[in-house]
Amino acid sequence: MGRFTTAAKVGAFAFVTLLAGFLIYRFVSKSTRAGKGYVVYALMADAGGIAKLSQVRVAGIPIGAVQSVKLDHDRARIDIGINPDVKLYQDATVSKVASSLLGEYYLAIAPGAEGKPELKNGDRINNVVEAQTTDDIMKQVSDIAKDVKQVSAALAASVGSDQGRSDIKSTLKNLADVTEALNETVRENRESIKHILTNVESMTTKGGPDVEKILDNVKVTTNEVRAMMAQSQAGQPKSEGEIRQIIDKVNRASDNLETTLKNLDSVTGRLDRGEGTLGRLSKDDHLINEVEGVADDIGDFVGGLSRIQTIVTMRTDYQFLSSTVKSYVELRIQPREDKYYLIEIVNDPRGLTHFEQVDVDTTNPNDPPHYREVRTVTANSLRFSLQFAQSFGPFTGRFGIKESTGGVGLDTLLLDNRFEIRQDLFGFGEVVLPRWRVSLGYEFVNRAWLLGGVDDILSSSRRDYFVGLQLRFNDEDLKSILPFVPKTN
Repeated sequence: MGRFTTAAKVGAFAFVTLLAGFLIYRFVSKSTRAGKGYVVYALMADAGGIAKLSQVRVAGIPIGAVQSVKLDHDRARIDIGINPDVKLYQDATVSKVASSLLGEYYLAIAPGAEGKPELKNGDRINNVVEAQTTDDIMKQVSDIAKDVKQVSAALAASVGSDQGRSDIKSTLKNLADVTEALNETVRENRESIKHILTNVESMTTKGGPDVEKILDNVKVTTNEVRAMMAQSQAGQPKSEGEIRQIIDKVNRASDNLETTLKNLDSVTGRLDRGEGTLGRLSKDDHLINEVEGVADDIGDFVGGLSRIQTIVTMRTDYQFLSSTVKSYVELRIQPREDKYYLIEIVNDPRGLTHFEQVDVDTTNPNDPPHYREVRTVTANSLRFSLQFAQSFGPFTGRFGIKESTGGVGLDTLLLDNRFEIRQDLFGFGEVVLPRWRVSLGYEFVNRAWLLGGVDDILSSSRRDYFVGLQLRFNDEDLKSILPFVPKTN
């Protein structure tokens, strides 16, 4: 009885397993069967990532599967099985869409507008949207790099000329002089205005009683003179003439004093009403604050430029496997401690490599009538780098143009910035794999570095090992020839 129970259990388990396998097969193969549907096809220039039984979707919903992928002349023919309940129209569009980062693709179809003729079995989808490949993107990046190189050359020819540097240097010097003069004028005028207002207030406060006393004295003097004239009417013409002269002088003095008082009253009234330059400065605090703010802003701008550091690096590497020497000249324009702009010129014995695709039509019976050649061309030319760098603690990230191609970099500084691990990833589109370089540097004496590392790690045929020496220093005198930085004393 025990043996029968065990055999029954094994049989039941086998039956359930077969039934589950059959149901799974029916469920999985249901989306790929197109026996009751219809088949259309499309011609594509690149069918990479598309395989037999790849999904075909409309609005993200599977509506069929790829039945076959084969070569039709110089293009890829893809036969597509469509479910019978899905209708495609004459203006339908098909495109290749990535389903993941691993290179897997599926076909996305836009059915087209209703009302137009429907596609039947064996018809062709004429509207094909070709996917942009990585090579296309790299070519665009290369074209952008060429444009940037032309712009930098034009900028160097205009602003970088002797005349351009001289003009900008003169302009900044004049701006600094004007700023200093404006600041000095504001300071001097504020003190002068303060003294003037203080003096006027003192005169108007204390001068009133004195003026009244002067007028009283003049009145008393006039009365005394009249009395003297009345007493000397008999036989003293000379004394009378002298007294008349005194009276005339007193009258002129009184007129002058009256005119002076009127002018003083007019001046104090204009100052009190805020008229004229001195009046506005004495009354309008907002105007004084704006003048001081402009002067402070200009001073901060000129001071910020003077704090820019110009760090020069000259480096030479010896590459063991190729027995060649590679040279670098680098300039860092560093406005702050945590960021800088890098300009670099590189003399690389490998030159600059790029790919050319050539379509050839021939009548040679030994060759196909139409074939395509892919050529790798290496030109012996200087490379340049233009990158922006930002520091985060001991790490510094860089991105931009690296040796005439798009690239990124990561630097790690240790031991008080005397030990450096430098990594660069660039050359996208130049070769099949990007160029990865890792170097270690140590500052064994002040400004002098010993270097070593590996170049082109990802490529077994182009990998090389190098050692080198580097000289890095902060050149203060270089600021005098830069067209936008004033030299500090």
